[in-house]
Amino acid sequence: MKIKFSRSEIFTALKNVILIVVGTLILSFGVAVFIIPFDLVTGGVSGLAIILNKIISVEFFTVDLIITIATWLLFFVGLFILGKSFALKTLISTILYPLGISLFMNITDPSFLNGFFCLQASQHPETSLILATTLGGVCVGAGCAVTFLGGGSTGGVDIIAFSICKIFKRLKSSVVIFIIDASIVLLGMFIIGDFVISLLGIFSAFIAALMVDKVFIGSSKSFVAHIISEKYETINKEIIEKIDRGSTIIDAVGGYTGEDRKMIMVSFTVNQYAEILNVIHRNDKNAFVTIHQAHEVNGEGWTR
Repeated sequence: MKIKFSRSEIFTALKNVILIVVGTLILSFGVAVFIIPFDLVTGGVSGLAIILNKIISVEFFTVDLIITIATWLLFFVGLFILGKSFALKTLISTILYPLGISLFMNITDPSFLNGFFCLQASQHPETSLILATTLGGVCVGAGCAVTFLGGGSTGGVDIIAFSICKIFKRLKSSVVIFIIDASIVLLGMFIIGDFVISLLGIFSAFIAALMVDKVFIGSSKSFVAHIISEKYETINKEIIEKIDRGSTIIDAVGGYTGEDRKMIMVSFTVNQYAEILNVIHRNDKNAFVTIHQAHEVNGEGWTR
């Protein structure tokens, strides 16, 4: 049986892929041009790569090579522990991110465009460092946020955190991610041995976090959707079976018409934002949908 896709579904899928590609390229540009040249350890795979490059002083063992190896290793860890669904979300970024890092690191060479992208060779070294810290954080945060908007994931050390939380279910993923990133930053302080650079790395990570919050609709990582549709049964079934989220069906009455309605209430995460909208749009383009941030979600599958 052939599966037919409507134009809107193809357009949505194409739009999401473009968002993931653009987001990943913005992320890799920020890391390669601003973060790596100044040894700014902001956590994540790039921070780990900078540290390992300092420890293992072998000429061919470059930062971009370490990032490539680490990115693919973590991808296969995610595939093995978290499953194919999660792996597919990170696949595009897993392919593009290391390639983007290698490409953009080449443009920072002093011989490229007379050193236009080589901030280290600037006649204003202190200003260059501040600009790198700020713009690096902006690019990293914006890149991650745009990738999330496409329903993708940048993977990286988040895979380690999610894997740990899958094994130890009482742990909260955001706390584990913070612990891992904080550990990388603290290790960077000792390995690099420059307290100012370390503080600037933390500041850049803070800017990146703010950018993710601003670009991706506020600071909350959890959302609640209220969906009113005549096709609520089909929508609800797909939410449960395809997105793996529980829901609540609420009896409602139209304030203007006085007609009895059914409303679906469902809580979901950042990475499921695009999927929820796709399910609704695919089944009922006229559905009335309200989505708002959740300060906290407690219960099965969430924080206890």
